[in-house]
Amino acid sequence: MIKNVADLRQEYTAATLDIADTAANPIDQFEHWFADAIRAEVKEPNAFTLATINAAGRPRARVVLLKGFDHDGFVFYTNYSSAKAAELLAQPYAAMNFFWYDLERQVRIEGKIEKVSVETSREYFQSRPKTSQIGAWASPQSNVITDRAVLDAEMERLSQQYASEEVLPLPPHWGGYLIRPDLIEFWQGRRSRLHDRVQYRLEHGQWLKELLAP
Repeated sequence: MIKNVADLRQEYTAATLDIADTAANPIDQFEHWFADAIRAEVKEPNAFTLATINAAGRPRARVVLLKGFDHDGFVFYTNYSSAKAAELLAQPYAAMNFFWYDLERQVRIEGKIEKVSVETSREYFQSRPKTSQIGAWASPQSNVITDRAVLDAEMERLSQQYASEEVLPLPPHWGGYLIRPDLIEFWQGRRSRLHDRVQYRLEHGQWLKELLAP
């Protein structure tokens, strides 16, 4: 049994973040940091924690994968019948958090969420590996199942059904979400826990930059 969790410490010394050196637009700054993560060969640099609020007002979080971003916001895909989708329907706001340990960096994002177009979802869905397309049809995401064999059997049935097809049709219960950010924070780890934090807030259509205390 681990007894010294409180003694686990890591000093952050990789870099600094000066507000004067950050981009005027946070999406441009994110693009710069994301490129850094790719160059550093961070494993799954597009993995982020997505936080939502359920019907009881309790926060829920899980790791999902970013599949696109531009000046409109950040895109990910999921099952529209899942627990997270139900939460986003009731409360169309979400928070995202990227943590790139190798670079000692975090990015926090908050904003309003909306579905992407069916055409955008179909284009991405049919670009996925065929087995992933079949998996999206086979899994009743977030529902209780009796056994893993239920999924395996459905995967096999669908594999046979679409054996002669190169792509599957877009499931009606599957698609993308766009998070339109109104707050983005860039966090660079520093010594003695005096981390560098630069926050962008959207006010009246304009991004304002602020330096935050660690």
